[in-house]
Amino acid sequence: MDDLARHADDLAALPPSCGPVRLVAVDGHAGSGKSTFAARLSSVLDGAPVLHLDDLATHEELFGWTGRLREQVILPLSRGESARYAPYDWTEHRFGPARTLDPAPVVLVEGVGAGRRRVRPWLAALCWMELDRETSWERGRRRDGAGLTGFWDGWTVAEDRHFTEDPSRPYADALVRQLPEGYAWLEGPRATAGANRSVTHGSQNAPPY
Repeated sequence: MDDLARHADDLAALPPSCGPVRLVAVDGHAGSGKSTFAARLSSVLDGAPVLHLDDLATHEELFGWTGRLREQVILPLSRGESARYAPYDWTEHRFGPARTLDPAPVVLVEGVGAGRRRVRPWLAALCWMELDRETSWERGRRRDGAGLTGFWDGWTVAEDRHFTEDPSRPYADALVRQLPEGYAWLEGPRATAGANRSVTHGSQNAPPY
C-alpha cells in the first residue's frame, strides 16, 4: 500500500495549473470508487475542496457539462476568484441553489470524464481509478438499487461512448487501485511514457476549447 499522504504532498508541490490552483482530476468508470478516494485525498490535503461532476451533469446532458465547468468553475479559479455553480438536483430534475468554491492550493474535480480532452489543459494531475468497467458498473448498480436500473442501462451506453471518443486513462499520471485497506498508487500511462508530470506544462492560461 502506498502512502497517500506522501502522494498528496507531491500533488501539492506541483506547479499551479489554473491560476493559483492545482486542479487535480479523479476519473474512472462509474462505481469505481472516485468519490470515496477524492474524499480520502481531500482529508490528507487539509480539506481540499472537491467538485463533484454529478453536480454539473443533468439527465439530458450526462457528458454535456464542459461549458458549465469552464464558465462557472475553471475561468473564475484561473483568475484567482471564487467559483459559483448551481448543483443539479437528480431527484427534482432541476438546478438548485448556488454554491461557492473558493480558490485553494489544490482543488479536486471528481467524476466520470474529469480527465477529458477539454479539461486536461487546466489540470496539474490526472488520477485514474484502476477498476475495469464491468466490475465498476456492477458495484454502482448494487449501490443504487433496482430502482435505478433503467438509468444505469442508459448510463453504461453513454459512458462507453464517451470513453471511446474521449479516453482519459491514456493521459493519467497515476493509476489508483483500491485495496482492502488504503490504496495502491501506480505510475500512469502518461508518466511511464516519460511525459512531464504536470499535465498543463505552462498552459494554465490556454482555454480548453
